[in-house]
Amino acid sequence: MATSQAPTRQAITLKGSTNLVTEFFKYAANTILFQRGVYPSDDFHMVKKYGQTVLVTQDLALENYLDRILKQVNKWLLTGSVTQLVLAIISKDTRLPLERWVFDVNLVEQPADSAEPTPAKPESEIQAEIRYILKQIVSTVTFLPIIDTPTVFNILAYTHDSADVPADEWVDTDPLAIEASKSQQVKLRSFSTDVHRIEAMVAYRYEG
Repeated sequence: MATSQAPTRQAITLKGSTNLVTEFFKYAANTILFQRGVYPSDDFHMVKKYGQTVLVTQDLALENYLDRILKQVNKWLLTGSVTQLVLAIISKDTRLPLERWVFDVNLVEQPADSAEPTPAKPESEIQAEIRYILKQIVSTVTFLPIIDTPTVFNILAYTHDSADVPADEWVDTDPLAIEASKSQQVKLRSFSTDVHRIEAMVAYRYEG
């Protein structure tokens, strides 16, 4: 008797996971810049993503800057060269770092001795995890100190020594760390694909 086998869910490819992670960074960066008032709220418009409304910049200069950075991050993700991305918010006047939004990038280890392959993770589950992180970023305004000074931001990428780094766009820089005695940290949720795992946290300056 002939039987029909149900199709198995295909595991996400490295390229597919890389695009998904890159896209997450785009929306996470936009959410942080909006929520922390780095750019005027009028510069953002609403779009539907991950089954919810997210805010994205309409400022062309900022959009182009983020696109350039994310294009390079995408290449580093494909080669496994990037280990951490940081969005640092800095006081425009004093140049002091006020917040560091840290995203650790890890490769998911596949068990080598497993007789059966690990089932592929549904994209709906990945999107739900991303949705939770973005909601957490929004809710941080309830406990992060109010920023009442003009700010700017930098994006830092931590890469392996072997990474191909375009010298015209990326330079070695100050890590923009906040002194341990004045820093509070809050761990955020994580999300993972079949290839990457992203751990998120925010450190902020606390003068209490």
